[in-house]
Amino acid sequence: MAWRQLRKRALDAVVILGGGGLLFASYLTATGDEHFYAGYLMPALQGLLDGESAHRLAVRVTSLGLLPRTTFQDSDMLEVRVLGQKFRNPVGIAAGFDKHGEAVDGLFKLGFGFVEVGSVTPQPQEGNPRPRIFRLPEDKAVINRCGFNSQGLLAVERRLRARQQRQTRLTADGLPLGINLGKNKTSVDAAADYAEGIRVLGPLADYLVVNVSSPNTPGLRSLQGKAELRHLLTKVLQERDALQRAQKPAVLVKIAPDLTAEDKEDIASVVRELGIDGLIVTNTTVSRPASLRGALRSETGGLSGKPLHDLSTQTIREMQNPHHRGWRREQRAGCAGEDPGGGLAGAAVHGSHLRGAACGGQGQAGAGGPLERAGF
Repeated sequence: MAWRQLRKRALDAVVILGGGGLLFASYLTATGDEHFYAGYLMPALQGLLDGESAHRLAVRVTSLGLLPRTTFQDSDMLEVRVLGQKFRNPVGIAAGFDKHGEAVDGLFKLGFGFVEVGSVTPQPQEGNPRPRIFRLPEDKAVINRCGFNSQGLLAVERRLRARQQRQTRLTADGLPLGINLGKNKTSVDAAADYAEGIRVLGPLADYLVVNVSSPNTPGLRSLQGKAELRHLLTKVLQERDALQRAQKPAVLVKIAPDLTAEDKEDIASVVRELGIDGLIVTNTTVSRPASLRGALRSETGGLSGKPLHDLSTQTIREMQNPHHRGWRREQRAGCAGEDPGGGLAGAAVHGSHLRGAACGGQGQAGAGGPLERAGF
């Protein structure tokens, strides 16, 4: 009898202590306690979950609105106007986190100044086999080879259409929505894929991104060649201009960091010639700096995070080169990848006014600037 009572008391103590600990952890998470988040919650989740499972959990939690409370109000000094839109603040989340348009409202609730969903392909596709996301904690980096895993245009269109009126209000309030478009792996007509994306999702976007720089879709980066890019973007602009809406969405092109000097000249020449609204600089890199120490550094895929900082910063600098005459100042944009060590790997630069960061979900891109390690 004494043993049974002792056992019951022990179980009651475990329940009480466990429940109290869970409630306390929930309180610290809900109030946004940075020390708890960085020192305890994230290490625990990283120990329990692989990279992709953690990503999917984060998207799900965000979509349900189970987020820390935020009372921070953006200063009017952060407001910028570019691409025909008002941005309440210049820190946004890049494509790669919310690939399917599931968590847009939750991301705005977190305080992002803009949200970019995608990449979205015309038809659903699984992407590359798992595992396909690899952490390099020693390097504050991530390698991914997801390969445009996408639920397809119609699924994303349904989600975004259901919240279209809400997004109209958010856009007017300085919180625009971007949509990043890709091509299907088996497609034989890339231009047709991007044109279909614009027809279906263009009516729902404040800006559109033509992603021709993911290293994980065979042949995609070849679309950055001068002739191929001119053909593709001509079709894209024709489709954008045919949209039945008063204010047409801006069109930007997302480029790779692994370009030659001639490649960069060709891209600048084509976007200037066709009147493309801007560039997003850059996507992930296929290069592997000698300084990498992570055990998984040799995995195939795109590298992002801190090791990409200098390369993307240099690409931004070169694309801003004054000899690219004809650029409008707002036509040059940067896209920063997440720094798994905490904070941002870099910052975005939209002309001389919009300086901010686009924090990528699966380590999408990295660039440098004044908001490095801003601790978002």
